[in-house]
Amino acid sequence: MKKLLPLLTLGLGLIACSEQKSAQVESQQAEKPPVAQTQTVNIYSYRQPFLIEPILEAFTAETGIKTNVVFAKKGLIERLKREGEHTEADIVLTSNLSALLQLQEEALTQKIVSAEVEQNVPNQFRDEHGQWIALTKRTRSIYSAKTLGDLSNINYEDLADPKYKGQICTRSGKHPYNLGLVASMIAHNGVEQTQAWLEGVKANLARKPQGNDRAQVKAIKEGLCTLSLGNSYYLGKMVMDTEQKAWADAVNINFPNQSSRGTHINVSGVVLTKHAKNQDAAIKLIEFLTQNKAQQIYASVNMEYPVKQGVALSELVASWGTFKEDKIAIDKISQYRSDALKLLDQVQFDL
Repeated sequence: MKKLLPLLTLGLGLIACSEQKSAQVESQQAEKPPVAQTQTVNIYSYRQPFLIEPILEAFTAETGIKTNVVFAKKGLIERLKREGEHTEADIVLTSNLSALLQLQEEALTQKIVSAEVEQNVPNQFRDEHGQWIALTKRTRSIYSAKTLGDLSNINYEDLADPKYKGQICTRSGKHPYNLGLVASMIAHNGVEQTQAWLEGVKANLARKPQGNDRAQVKAIKEGLCTLSLGNSYYLGKMVMDTEQKAWADAVNINFPNQSSRGTHINVSGVVLTKHAKNQDAAIKLIEFLTQNKAQQIYASVNMEYPVKQGVALSELVASWGTFKEDKIAIDKISQYRSDALKLLDQVQFDL
């Protein structure tokens, strides 16, 4: 028994030492700060990868916040609605105002609260309730065959002049780009005058509305018409396309109503989803999209006009010259979209 006592004492000492070391390790681990989890923003995007991916790469490089994107030409709003509170989407990037308004009307958005966004984006390009903001601007221009000479003084109202009978090409009147233009005409001229205008434009069409904006410029090149409606950035896209450059070379881009209210503007934009799980990171991305770096990418890659003032245009877009833009708030134009749809149906514009 006496021989066992030293061994027992030694064993107890070893156990005590081990427990002491274990307590020290636990104490040291408790003192270490928690490892920060990588932030992520999940995005539904109607805008194409070639434009959005460079912007998101710049955002991640600057902030460390990762992004996941689902790209689609259609169906994202329906998907977001179907997913409800279980959606992973934090923001939705749209290519037109109609999608922004639909997201808002379907109660799929929440208020974007950011002093920086308010500073970077002019009031007329933000929803008054903060449910969406515009990110880029485009003009709804009139393209004219170069054979017509200088039409820089042309107005939208002139498209109804009988002298242009059989000379106008356009896509569907109900497309968001044309629908916005018709709504702006109602905002400025009233329903009756806009109806008469639509009837006049329809009487001057060279063919039934069809195709996209570029298809109308192609039709001018082929001699099917001499005038068309089209977004400004499509001219840049055609100039950069080997096959389509000949179409672009056949037309002049005109900014209508320079002696009166100015040229109609349509927009792309972004919303913060109602059930966003990563709100803080999503707001940081929205803010980044309104900053100089992202706005410059929009301008250089897709030939759009930055919504933030003071950001340089692409060299090509700058070559088209300066113009006066219609200062009517996008919110006000949106109030007349249902009236615009009714008028387009009433005059059977697309038939």
